Amino acid sequence: MTDEHRPPDKPKPQRPRKCPICGKPATEEAYPFCSRGCANIDLNRWLSGRYVIPAAPDEEGDEPADDEEREN
Repeated sequence: MTDEHRPPDKPKPQRPRKCPICGKPATEEAYPFCSRGCANIDLNRWLSGRYVIPAAPDEEGDEPADDEEREN
């Protein structure tokens, strides 16, 4: 097989990454986690609101009025 027909090799990570949930080495199948279980724990944390992305507070007047105020 010539070099032009050879599929490119997957680049290997520079250093092994650790699972952000438990600290074990990450696997290719569940990257960046070590297992599907840790991936599900992370997903549950996002869905339950444990993780939040901070935002700057809105300036006064930018907030929509309550339903009661709209009716009047």
